[in-house]
Amino acid sequence: MMRSKKFFLTFLLAVFATAAYGADKPKKPPEPSALDKYLQEALKQSGAPVQPSAGSLWSPASRLTDVGSDVRAAQTDDLVTIVVAESASAVATGATKTSRASAAQSQISALGGKKSVNGAAQNLLNLNTTQSLDGSGSTSRTASLSTTLSARVTHVLPNGYLVLEGTKDVQVNSEHQVVTVRGVIRPADLTTGNIITSNQIAQMEIKINGKGVVNDAIRRPNILYRILLGLLPF
Repeated sequence: MMRSKKFFLTFLLAVFATAAYGADKPKKPPEPSALDKYLQEALKQSGAPVQPSAGSLWSPASRLTDVGSDVRAAQTDDLVTIVVAESASAVATGATKTSRASAAQSQISALGGKKSVNGAAQNLLNLNTTQSLDGSGSTSRTASLSTTLSARVTHVLPNGYLVLEGTKDVQVNSEHQVVTVRGVIRPADLTTGNIITSNQIAQMEIKINGKGVVNDAIRRPNILYRILLGLLPF
């Protein structure tokens, strides 16, 4: 009985020590995304901004610089409406079929002593082997997202392209969902109402994070549960 208690206490200490080690282990910083790398390269190429002449009222960054332009987004903090309509589908199939046959035969046709056609040692070994494999597999995956959200212009690149970032927070009953969209657009692709579709956004990043009953049911179990599941034989 005492041995069982000691073993149980030792097991609990090992589990908690492993959990504490996993919790205290420093996390690696996340790697920059493709959009972040693109921004770093683009901003490195930006030149010095044009400064107005001393004593002049003219500003090259003012709204009235080009009186013939429309009200489409062109500067930082301007708003753009993004219509997200994304659909992805992947299908893969495979088939494998193999066959193999082998045969081996050994016999003794003559042996010392009286000759006999049907002697006991005439057919010493006869082996036949056949192997075959016939397998097939298929997988398919489909995902779709349809939503509309407003994004803010966070950067104006030297080539005139605009970097957008928008977040939409939706709460329905006990479900909480956050949709984040980032990407690069051309001002010429904007409509007169500052609307652009998701298929016209380059380096686009879409992140969907949710909390609630559904997320609790599908999230990954904690580390203590996974350790116990790996150690217990049932």
